[in-house]
Amino acid sequence: MKQIIGVHHAHEQHWVGDGFPVRTLFSYQSMGEELSPFLMLDYASPTRFPPATTAKGVGPHPHRGFETVTIVYEGELAHKDSAGNSGAIGPGDVQWMTAGAGILHEEMHSAKFTQQGGMLSMAQLWVNLPAAQKMTPPGYQAIEAEQIPTIQLENDQGTARLIAGDYAGLSGPANTRTAMQVWDLQIKKGAVISLPAPNHWNAALAVLQGEVETDKGLAGDASLIVFSRAGNGIEVSTSQDSHALFLSGEPIPEPMVGYGPFVMNTKAEITQAIDDFNGGQLGRLD
Repeated sequence: MKQIIGVHHAHEQHWVGDGFPVRTLFSYQSMGEELSPFLMLDYASPTRFPPATTAKGVGPHPHRGFETVTIVYEGELAHKDSAGNSGAIGPGDVQWMTAGAGILHEEMHSAKFTQQGGMLSMAQLWVNLPAAQKMTPPGYQAIEAEQIPTIQLENDQGTARLIAGDYAGLSGPANTRTAMQVWDLQIKKGAVISLPAPNHWNAALAVLQGEVETDKGLAGDASLIVFSRAGNGIEVSTSQDSHALFLSGEPIPEPMVGYGPFVMNTKAEITQAIDDFNGGQLGRLD
C-alpha cells in the first residue's frame, strides 16, 4: 500500500470572480511535482445565492497548456468559450475542457440558477498536459451525470463515480491525455476502503465533506491526503459519512512553469503565452 506522506487543510476561503467562494486544496505552486499530472483543486462548498437579475461568475479569461475539469454538485453553471462551445451543466455533470494552445472562456451561474437562486456547490480540477500536447487545439467534453458509471465499493461501504479511469470492467467517459483516475466518492461512516493506484503513480484523496482518519491526524472538510508514489493502492477509514475525490495519475516527468492561467515547460513559453493573449491570438468570445 502507498503510505500517507501528508495531510493538508484548506482553511481559507477566497472568491473566484463574484460567483464562486472556494478553498484551494492544492496548487501547482505548492504541490506541482508531488501531485503531477494534477495541478490545482478548488472546492466551492455549499453556498446559497439569492435570486438575481444579473448572473454572477467569472468573465472571459484565458488558459493555455492544461485542462480544466469542473464538477457540479448543486446548482447550475453556464460555459462559453472562444472555440465555439457553450452549454450548461447541473448536478452530477462534468465539463472537461482542454485549453491546449489557448482558449478564452467564461463560467457563470446559468440564467435559470440566477433567476431562481439556490445552493451552489462544485469543484474544479486542473490537469497538466505533456509538452508534446500543450499546443494541441482546444477541446471540450460535456459529460452528463448519466454517462458516468457508478460502482458499489466493497461490503456496501459507499459508491464511486468513475469520471476518468478504469475499474471492475468499467471505464469513465472522460478522454484523458495521460493515464489517470478521477473518482467521485461517497463513503459511509465507519468504512475502511481500499482503492487501486499503481506503483509509482501519484495519488491523493481530497476530502470535500466529512472526516477521514489517518495516522497523521483527521482529514475533515476541504482537506487533502497525499500518498507516496511507492506502493500499490491506498487504504483509508472514515469516522463520518464523507464525500471525496480520489485522484491518481502517472506523473509527467517534465519541467513545469506556471503563471496564473498558463502552465508551460519554460519561462519563454509563459512569456509567449502572455504575448499571444495580449495580441488577441487566443481567440475571442462573441
